[in-house]
Amino acid sequence: MSGAITAIVTPMDNNGKIDYPAFANLLEFQIKNKISGIVVGGSTGEAATLSIEEKLELVKHAIRINQNRVKIIMGVSSNDTSVACGFTKMLNDIVGIDYILVVTPYYVKPTQEGLFQHFARIAKISNKPLILYNVPSRTGCDLQDETTLKLANDFSNIIGLKDATGDISRAGYLIKNKPEKFKLYSGDDITALAFMLGGGDGVISVVSNIVPKEFSQMCEFALNGDKNNAIKLNNKLFELHKAFFIESNPIPIKWALFSLKIINTANLRLPLTILTEKNCEIIKRLLDKIVKKEENI
Repeated sequence: MSGAITAIVTPMDNNGKIDYPAFANLLEFQIKNKISGIVVGGSTGEAATLSIEEKLELVKHAIRINQNRVKIIMGVSSNDTSVACGFTKMLNDIVGIDYILVVTPYYVKPTQEGLFQHFARIAKISNKPLILYNVPSRTGCDLQDETTLKLANDFSNIIGLKDATGDISRAGYLIKNKPEKFKLYSGDDITALAFMLGGGDGVISVVSNIVPKEFSQMCEFALNGDKNNAIKLNNKLFELHKAFFIESNPIPIKWALFSLKIINTANLRLPLTILTEKNCEIIKRLLDKIVKKEENI
């Protein structure tokens, strides 16, 4: 799996329930526009406020819609190793999940040895390949490069890392020292182009929720060594990369999807709230300038 992978939002209706028809439409929009994979139940999908039952139903719904057209990656997030292992066991039985994306444990601030043991325990019970997910800005916990490399070397089913640090120097170190088959995915849209041009394998993106076609093209150009066209497309999308983190993700991207009538509401579950009026105007101007002219919207 390489290229553009969308960390898909979880649409909500006016009662705060998952809007499955809107989710289906969004998923089809992604597949039609050449996205390589979909992350279900990740940070952008509001995993923190979804119940286990909702997560299971959401990924099953995605699998039914997908029909093996793109890769399906399911998020696993817990600060309790036993809970993460229990959920992983449930996912073992679901045909159609291609990868599991496992985030570092949040809040508890484990040592590197604790992180190693956390991921090792999950790897030992998973029958699906695992992608590690390092996002210190959200978790308060940083999976150090040497710990990543040790996990990659010790467990054959740990096959990649989503690196959301935005630190290109760290990406360069991992690209140089990783096992040959270990994949590196950027989790930071702003630095994703540099990440891929430096040897990374793709991007797990927020922005691709609304511009999957152009984002996929940008990734394809970058991975095929067409630097000039990759830069041209990235420059066109760069303001969006910045704007969609004007408030906590996925607040801005949900409002943008709603504004473009791709989903039915901009609703989120508390403690997240809808984009503030001032920032709505900023996003709207960018959508009018960059997105609404695109044929794929």
